[in-house]
Amino acid sequence: MMKNYLILICLMFGGTYLSAQTEFGVKGGLNITFFKVDEGKFGNNPETEIGYYGGIFVDFKIDNGFHFQPELLYKGVGDYEFINAPMYLKYDIIYNFHILIGPSLNYFPDFLNRKFKVRADLSLDYDFLSNLSAHMKYTIGFEELSPNILFLGLALKL
Repeated sequence: MMKNYLILICLMFGGTYLSAQTEFGVKGGLNITFFKVDEGKFGNNPETEIGYYGGIFVDFKIDNGFHFQPELLYKGVGDYEFINAPMYLKYDIIYNFHILIGPSLNYFPDFLNRKFKVRADLSLDYDFLSNLSAHMKYTIGFEELSPNILFLGLALKL
């Protein structure tokens, strides 16, 4: 299993030095989880719960305002923690405002079965400074026990 994570990290960051148009950084913030059903084992089965996330990202500039931005995030909600790897197509709407969309690959080590889930992400990003941005992301869970999540956070380009 650890070998798969190392391969993913190498793929994400291996091309970093291939292009001067590539940036990388760290991000983190709060997440608000909206549970769809009461059957899940999420603490006292709340309708919503606040958690945290943090991780790294790489921004590969492609052309004409398009980017590819993979991320590797560690997330926690209640008693559960998981690894999230969104793969975004990013578009510069205007100079400091961006929209990101793509699949989100999730690994839940605490679950007994179905540890891997795929979700859809839609994110808005605003650059306050050349190296500091704020983002809001909404993740849609497709399965019965896969909640929807709203993320609010900051990103710092290194």
